[in-house]
Amino acid sequence: MDIKKGDYVTRNSYHNDTVFKVVNIKDSICYLKGVDVRLYADSEKEDLVIVSDVEQDDAFAKDLVDDLSDRSEYFYLPGKILHLDGDREYLERCLKFYQSHHVFAIGKKIAENEIAQKIPMLLKEYQPDIVIITGHDAYYQKKGDLHDLRNYKNTANFVKAVKEARKYEKSHEKLVIIAGACQSNYEELIRAGANFASSPKRVNIHALDPAIIASTVAMSERNQPIDLVALLDKTKYGKDGMGGLKCNGLMYVGYPR
Repeated sequence: MDIKKGDYVTRNSYHNDTVFKVVNIKDSICYLKGVDVRLYADSEKEDLVIVSDVEQDDAFAKDLVDDLSDRSEYFYLPGKILHLDGDREYLERCLKFYQSHHVFAIGKKIAENEIAQKIPMLLKEYQPDIVIITGHDAYYQKKGDLHDLRNYKNTANFVKAVKEARKYEKSHEKLVIIAGACQSNYEELIRAGANFASSPKRVNIHALDPAIIASTVAMSERNQPIDLVALLDKTKYGKDGMGGLKCNGLMYVGYPR
């Protein structure tokens, strides 16, 4: 089997549970990127199986936000989202999701290890209601301690960025922070000041999971409590992949239109 760059594959050693795109090949090692999950991996060619007719798994994320178009007597001002992402393809996918749900979002592709440095300037410039700090992460189980940030690919970078955002705005109500990626250290991100974070069970998360939470909060009426359990259930892997704090919506509702 001749595997080449751009092919879609699964790994036999992981029971073919995740579809990847081959992004590079070097010395018979294939470097992989998840199609739907925010995950990088590598594998020997012999462990891979080519997959055809790959479709992005976005069906679960349809119609997550109430349709406001039939409430013609009112007007709506949703919360503003600033989405910082270490992966351009996932960022563009999330921006399309925001657009399809009529949510105002600004997206910036920034390497995970640069977000902490750049986030203060971006928060001052765009003054968002919600900021997403995401990209790629991984928990290196073979290294040991689940709680040691040195055993994660990018959680320490995300923690630094969350802390910088909290220096800018201390209130969890005035700035909602959504942080993390696949297998991130959930507890440390919440402790740093995030409202929502991945990953309570150190599982992979879907590329759209942070956007789903952000959009729901942005499109829920201001000062009205959001059902936390129902919100997490909207994400691909529920409370295993994402967790967080109870919060209120951030959308202003006006009258007359």
